[in-house]
Parts: sequence; C-alpha cells; structure tokens
Amino acid sequence: MNSTIRTSYLSLPPRRNIPLQESQFRQLFPRFNSPSRLIGFLNISPANSPLRTRLRHDSAELRGVQSRRVRVSSRDAQFGSFSDGSEAQAPSFGEFITSERVKVVAMLALALALCNADRVVMSVAIVPLSLSNGWSRSFAGIVQSSFLWGYLVSPIAGGTLVDYYGGKVVMAWGVALWSMATFLTPWAAETSLWLLLAMRALLGIAEGVALPCMNNMVARWFPKTERSRAVGIAMAGFQLGSSVGLMLSPILMSQGGVFGPFVIFGLSGFLWVLVWLSATSSTPDRSPQISKYELDYIQSGRQKSFLGESKPKTTKVIPPFRRLLSKLPTWAIIVANAMHSWGFFVFLSLGLPIYFNSVYHVDLRQAAWFSAVPWTVMAVMGYIGGLWSDVMIRNGTSVTLTRKIMQSIGFLGPGIALVGLTAAKSPSAASAWLTLAVGLKSFSHSGFLVNLQEIAPQYSGVLHGISNTAGTFAAIVGTVGAGFFVELVGSFQGFLLFTSLLYVLAALFYILFSTGERVNFDERTLV
Repeated sequence: MNSTIRTSYLSLPPRRNIPLQESQFRQLFPRFNSPSRLIGFLNISPANSPLRTRLRHDSAELRGVQSRRVRVSSRDAQFGSFSDGSEAQAPSFGEFITSERVKVVAMLALALALCNADRVVMSVAIVPLSLSNGWSRSFAGIVQSSFLWGYLVSPIAGGTLVDYYGGKVVMAWGVALWSMATFLTPWAAETSLWLLLAMRALLGIAEGVALPCMNNMVARWFPKTERSRAVGIAMAGFQLGSSVGLMLSPILMSQGGVFGPFVIFGLSGFLWVLVWLSATSSTPDRSPQISKYELDYIQSGRQKSFLGESKPKTTKVIPPFRRLLSKLPTWAIIVANAMHSWGFFVFLSLGLPIYFNSVYHVDLRQAAWFSAVPWTVMAVMGYIGGLWSDVMIRNGTSVTLTRKIMQSIGFLGPGIALVGLTAAKSPSAASAWLTLAVGLKSFSHSGFLVNLQEIAPQYSGVLHGISNTAGTFAAIVGTVGAGFFVELVGSFQGFLLFTSLLYVLAALFYILFSTGERVNFDERTLV
C-alpha cells in the first residue's frame, strides 16, 4: 500500500458478507460521498488492500465505530489513528513542570519581565532626571508618554508580522530592538531631548510585538486544555517585571548612577536573545529536545482546533471595520481595554514612585519598594482569577455571566480601592490600598481579554489591535493628563478619584453591553 494504515486503537473485524448500504456509508463517513472517494483519500490500491474489501462489508460492526474519531497527523499525510473516544491522559505536575513546553513559556515569561522592567525604569529615573534638568510635571508626563507613541502603532503591525513569520523570530527581533533602545537611553538623554524621546518611542514600537508573540507561541506549544495555565505563567512574568524593575532600579542607580538600570537591563535583553535562539524552537515538531510522548500529547490536544490554528494567515484581506464597530459588544471590549490601559499606565507612571515621594515624602528607594509590592500581588491574583473563571464555566456558569463577573471585580474593585488610597494617612496604608487595587485589576484578564476570542474568533486579531489602539490612546491621555491635572488641582488625590469614577462607568458599560456568545458581524445593526 502507498500509505501506512495505523490501527492501534481499532482491530478490523473478520470479514462477513453483510453489504454496507450507501445511506449507512454516508452516515458513517459524512465527508465522503462514496466508498471510492474514501479509497482515493486513503490512496489504497484496489488490488491488494484488505481494508478496501472490508469497507464493502460488515455494516453491523461498523455501526459500533460511529463514535470513534479519525485523527490526521500533522507531520505526514498518512491516515491517522482511530481513538477509542477517550481524551489523552493529562501529565502529572512533575511531567508538566519539566516538559519542553514549560521551558518555552518560562522563556516567554522572562521576555515579558524584561519588557515591563524596561518600561518602569523610567518611572523611577524620571524623579532625578526631572530635578537635574528642571523638568515640570507636565513635561515629565510627556517623556513618560513617548513610549506610548511608539506603542500606538505596533499592536496591529506586530500581530501581522507574527502571522507571517511566527512568534520565535519576531520575538527575538523585538527583544533585541527594545534592549538596544534601553541600552542607548543614557547616551540619548545626554545628547538631546528629541533623541531621548525617539529612544523611548522605539522602545514602545519594539515592545508592541511581545504579547502577540506570546499568544502565538502558546497556541503552538500548548494543547487547548493547558493554555490558561500557560498564559498565566507568561503574564505572571509580565507583572513581576514591574516589581523587579521598581525594586532593582534604585539600587542600581545608587551604585552606577541614574543610568545604571538602563545599561543592566539592556544587556540582559541581549543575553536573553542568545538563549532564546539557541534553546527554543518555533514549533514542537521542530524541537530536537522534545520527547515523542510530549510531542504526541501536544499534537493530539491541538488537533481539536487545528482547523483554525494549523497554518498562519497568508491572505491579505481588509477587515470589515464598519461592521465590527457597529456592534455594542465590540465597544464593550474597546471601553474595557481603554480603561484597563488608563489605570495601568497611571499606576505605572505617576501613581507609584512619584506618588509616595510627593505625598508621603519617602525617599526614592523606599518609594520604589512600596510601589513594587502591588505588581507582585497582581501576578498571583491574575493566575488565580483565570483558574476561578475556568472552574465557573466547567460548573455550568454561562460564559457571558463569567466574563461580566470577572470584569466587574477587575474594575469595581480598583475603583473602590482608589477611594481608600486617597484617604490613607501613612505609606503602609497607602501601599495596602494600592496593592488591593492593582491585585483586583488583574481579574480583567479573565474578562475582556478572553472575551475577544469568544465574540469574534475570525476577527480576534483585528479586534485586539483596535482595542489596543484605543487603550494606548487612553494611556497617553492618562499619563500626560495626570501631570497637567495635578498642576491644575494641586493634588494627586483628585486625579485618583477621577480615575475611580472612570472605573465604575467602564464597568457598567461592560456589564450592559458585553456578551460571551459569538456575535454575527454580517449584520450592521448596533446589537
């Protein structure tokens, strides 16, 4: 035979002269109109194939095989194995934690940690830089927001590059470019302000590919049943990067000057690129270190959804932007992403070291330690929120209600906590309220961020780009506007109360107009 027929899960019964009717054949094999088409698909020679003979007979025995599935190997064109209908046994915790796929997601977590650490270095360095250069709070906000101007253009472009070239290559280029921008920031700052702004914008452009690359690699390396855990591990690295950057930057500045952290983190990024290129593969079947058991397990888990993931999108199709924007569930995600980004960058840029330094008059090193704790808690709480949402859905809670509950916690919780933050009388109390706000904010990852795939799986990429663009605009307004607001009103508390109000309004909008069901984007009605 031209193809190898693997029957590890099914032994063909003895030949019996019971004819298989055409209607029975179509019921058993709906994809094929006749036995000859099935024979052609299997590439079985009519002269020497016992399987062909048995396909003509034994209708009684074939009735018991209707529930069995046919799997197609992704590595060859052979006919796949017949399974007994049971799921592949999940690996133990020890097997999972020592697997090749966990090594890949651990490298992704390190990359996202560097990504966030390189962002927050400026949040600490902006205080001495402002003092030495005589910058006002409003101009400091412009320096902070220059990162966002670069980040504004990269989510959609980054997703497109990932679709064409894969996550491994694009992630390597992204980390190399943003590490170079971080490393050259001291030289740019001493040369000209415009060059400093350009380096921060380049940092934003390069970091815009990080999350699309993470999603691409997780989809390739993890079966569907493990992707929540994988994303939780990767995003934990993203949040811990803030803690590492905020805690180490003052120490490195005290030893190596104000530009010490930029040099150290930049060199760390170059080292990561070398390890990433030499120790990981773009797909499991290209990895020389992976075991056959793990490869079979990953591929069997991915085959349930292989129709939408097996190959990158290579056609250039203009998305139906008008129809996408004509649906209220789309706007619910856009508003949620905008508010999420507003809060994140306000906390990151002006709500953390500067807040503790200005309001409670603590020194910069102590302020960084106070503000680093919330991001550590956010890394843990985000993973817990993901597991909780999965349990709710498995226990029968609708997807729509689950997303609304997670988003409500992610927005109403920080809104209430910010009110407590404004009333705090000591740095310890303020740090506790800020930790609660940032920790609860992570539940949004199980709300709008997952909701993208549910309402429009065929347009999830462009929807993510649209909502990220709106979020970046909101972050720019938040970081720049915060400086002007504080100068106008004279206190941080007023701006935090304003942010609290926005959290409540965004939560109400999402509760009213979001859904966990697939939306029909072929109609242009605003529903």
